[in-house]
Amino acid sequence: MTQLMKAARSGTKDGLEKTKIAVMRKVTFLHRKEAPGDSEEEDMGFLEVVVSDMKHPPPELGPMPDGLSPQQVVRRHILGSIVQSETSYVDSLKRILQDYRHPLMEMEPKALSARKCQVVFFRLKEILHCHSMFQIALFSRVAEWDATEKIGDLFVASFSKSMVLDVYSDYVNNFTNAMSVIKKACLTKPMFLEFLKKRQMASPDRVTLYGLMVKPIQRFPQFILLLQDMLKNTPKGHPDRLSLQLALTELETLAEKLNEQKRVADQMAEIQQLTRSVSDRSSLNKLLNSGQHHLLLCETLTETVYGDRGQLIKSKERRVFLLNDMLVCANINFKGQLEISSLVPLGPKYVVKWNAALPQVQVVEAGQENSPYDKDNVVLQNAGAKKHVSSSQSSNKVYLGPPRLFQELQDLQKDLAVVEQITLLISTLHGTYQNLNMTVAQDWCLALQRMMRVKEEEIHSANKCRLRLLLPGKTDKSGRPISFMVVFITPNPLSKISWVNRLHLAKIGLREENQPGWRCPDEDKKSKAPFWCPILACRIPAFSSNALDLQLGAVVHNPVQSSLLGFSAVSTSLPQGYLWVGGGQEGAGGQVEIFSLNRSVPRTVKSFPVASQVLCMEYVPEKGQEEPEQEKAEDSRSAADQPPAPHPTVCLGLQDGSILLYGSVDTGTQCLLTCRSPGRQPVLCLKHSPEYLFAGLQNGTLAAYARNNGGLWDLEAPPTCLEVGTGPVRTLLTLDDTVWASCANQVTVLDAATLQAQQTFEAHPEEEASVTHMTKAGSGVWMAFSSGSSILLFHTETLEHLQEINIATRTTFVLPGQKNVRVTSLLICQGLLWVGTDQGIIVLLPVPRLEGIPKITGKGMVSLNGHCGPVEFLAVAVSTLAPDVLKNDKEEEGGQEERPDGPSPEPSALDKPPAREMRKKGILLQYRLHSTSHLPGQLLSVKEAPPASGGTALEHSEEDGTIYEMADDPDVWVRSRPCARDAHRKEISSVAIISGGRGYRNFNPGSKLPACSETDSTLLIWQVPLML
Repeated sequence: MTQLMKAARSGTKDGLEKTKIAVMRKVTFLHRKEAPGDSEEEDMGFLEVVVSDMKHPPPELGPMPDGLSPQQVVRRHILGSIVQSETSYVDSLKRILQDYRHPLMEMEPKALSARKCQVVFFRLKEILHCHSMFQIALFSRVAEWDATEKIGDLFVASFSKSMVLDVYSDYVNNFTNAMSVIKKACLTKPMFLEFLKKRQMASPDRVTLYGLMVKPIQRFPQFILLLQDMLKNTPKGHPDRLSLQLALTELETLAEKLNEQKRVADQMAEIQQLTRSVSDRSSLNKLLNSGQHHLLLCETLTETVYGDRGQLIKSKERRVFLLNDMLVCANINFKGQLEISSLVPLGPKYVVKWNAALPQVQVVEAGQENSPYDKDNVVLQNAGAKKHVSSSQSSNKVYLGPPRLFQELQDLQKDLAVVEQITLLISTLHGTYQNLNMTVAQDWCLALQRMMRVKEEEIHSANKCRLRLLLPGKTDKSGRPISFMVVFITPNPLSKISWVNRLHLAKIGLREENQPGWRCPDEDKKSKAPFWCPILACRIPAFSSNALDLQLGAVVHNPVQSSLLGFSAVSTSLPQGYLWVGGGQEGAGGQVEIFSLNRSVPRTVKSFPVASQVLCMEYVPEKGQEEPEQEKAEDSRSAADQPPAPHPTVCLGLQDGSILLYGSVDTGTQCLLTCRSPGRQPVLCLKHSPEYLFAGLQNGTLAAYARNNGGLWDLEAPPTCLEVGTGPVRTLLTLDDTVWASCANQVTVLDAATLQAQQTFEAHPEEEASVTHMTKAGSGVWMAFSSGSSILLFHTETLEHLQEINIATRTTFVLPGQKNVRVTSLLICQGLLWVGTDQGIIVLLPVPRLEGIPKITGKGMVSLNGHCGPVEFLAVAVSTLAPDVLKNDKEEEGGQEERPDGPSPEPSALDKPPAREMRKKGILLQYRLHSTSHLPGQLLSVKEAPPASGGTALEHSEEDGTIYEMADDPDVWVRSRPCARDAHRKEISSVAIISGGRGYRNFNPGSKLPACSETDSTLLIWQVPLML
């Protein structure tokens, strides 16, 4: 205890935490003191703070001074919102204590015991103390606002204290427990239930106790939104700007930690609820209680049963749990008094229906062909509806979806083959006929092709909210295993995408290299990585030619949207597009390898040599657009007819000073331009801005190539050359309006438009430590150097040095004793800073995602999968799912006639009459032609030809035979067209991280995988769960 008090007086959080752990291992009674409700001494260490209205009157902004800028006016309004929001929050905290806690503690007879009161209201007094102190400081800032206009530093000072995180962590971790105590008391003690009802009715806003108690969990996200607004209206150079960015970082870090703790607490509560529903003697109970299982996803889905003709027979809600190695489905039973559900959320009781090991669960899409499973033994089994699917009936094609859609698609395919034969016959006609010629025949073919596309879209739509799972069942009489199919309806397409993606990644996570894949350096030596960590999806040779000893140079991702991918393929494949990998042999030729990522394992699609070793690459999207067009796959058909300017390009920088410009893969990968750098200096790095292509050269020169009229870089004209220094320009970074170029240990900041040097600053005190890598996030830039194991953080606006991290302290957890570590690659992606080292180890460090300062905010993780040599590069591949993927069937059917009322959730395509009935009415076949009257030749008809002026070109006569869909709106068939109401919808990003280096190495000492296998250049590809 003396040690504990000494550490507390010293004031260091880390020392205090270590001493707590050390003492608690020896002194068992300390455990009991930490638990809520066991002692009245839980408030020790916190001072009672009462904000008196006499001493601290509520703040009021003085009259608005004259001559304020619009931004200053907005900042005053935002400050008013902050004060109002904080006052309301503090009042809510006081209400919980005054209206609920104090009366319950004093009540006789007790409606809730003193111990249970401590559990329910655990840490609320301390949270009120923290915010009362903050409120006092906030009031003083408001009083002097017009003189100082500073508030960011107040947030940093108030919410960077470990005490704030501690009390909020305790509250969040206890929240689920507190709610269960309230729920149980409501069910067992009528007096307590009556007390809650009366308090709610007496309150002016009728907010329940639950509504008040959830406010601390929502507080920091509210602060973040207010500070983001304040930062947007704070100009660069303002004294409050850096403080606001740091405040945003502190609050985001705090909110992230609390969110993670809340998520873990919720998951534990879900698993406990599930465990209670399983018999104590069952094997599932033992598995759930083993502590080896964590919850990845759980959601209420609707299980559906269909008849032979695709009609809905029955449906029922199920709770589906995805654990790290199994899938569990349970019935939901809401039992008990539903009247209390308005006061506190009621958790359901579960009855487990089935569970299956993840490797045996398969997602099957409607329209899936050549399925890997045994089609002779599939039972479509749903609550009594069984149907054996025989491979002889299905002709080696398993269509597990609305059967009529596939039949109609096959009919159209047969009809197209017939019409193509008719077209060949028409081409042999000797006469010229107005409505029977090659123009009309080609129009028929195009019309049928369009109808097939419509049908494929309807099949695609049928898949959007249908999750079809093939599960292992019992064996039949002959001993053969029988699988059964379960069909779930998800609440929306986002949910379907999430389930398919998480199922896919959970299976990959069970491979040996991912068991475990990461190690978390922690005081208690825990190596369990969080559920969201990237998963090693595959490792592949970087070059298809093994004969040459090729070194890796650079990699870029060329994103391309493919409309041909199925719904599940989008959810499980790597980000869409192509991966360009460049390298070669020093002093010899170079090589470029292009991989297609539209699958779960990349495949080489093209490989070609270049004159010299590839040192760097840069992907340049279309001018004026950050992302390629979503209709890229369709646009590429006419690419040959268009000028090359609008298409994305890939730039290569070579050892011999060449700069090569290639068209993207979907335009044939042709070399569009080539040039030599000034003095034929090796091109070490390439970056682009909207106006220029920048090349960093070996001799310290920065060459800037401007765009020509066609939109491509003008490589023939001499570039603008800027002398950055005497050493090589190793790395470049383009920001919003500046370009950073490194030379030796210095970085020069240039204006991106005028190319004038604005400032040069020293990034490292040692001259021999050259800046080798720079990566930006938020308002900061992380840098790595040619010597030493440290990485440094600089502010993008003031160029101030903000943080230094020694990577060697992280890598010693994997390779003890190795202190001489050098950073060889850097990458920031989705709140994680990836650091590659010369030992082949990859370190992950958490950084904030918002526009604050990207400070390292945690201990991070070390990958147990790496390379045998230096990590030559780290790159990110990102693709955004097309907006049409997110639409519900209802949204898509907005322009079509409404569906008939009924319980069936089937898409409208199933409610349409069958194809044969439509044929009886007659489908008019047309693609571009609305009439044949303008075509040469006589009209081929048994009736007399109508007079020439007898109608406009858009009218349809019986003889036309050229109109094919009886739809009022000709654009109805374009189902994937984005509509205005989807503009606000959140994007879904598919992300993969690629590392390149010599060979593959597994750093897990207990693994059976080879410690260091091949030495050829290898790519490791990590997949990140879809960000929804």
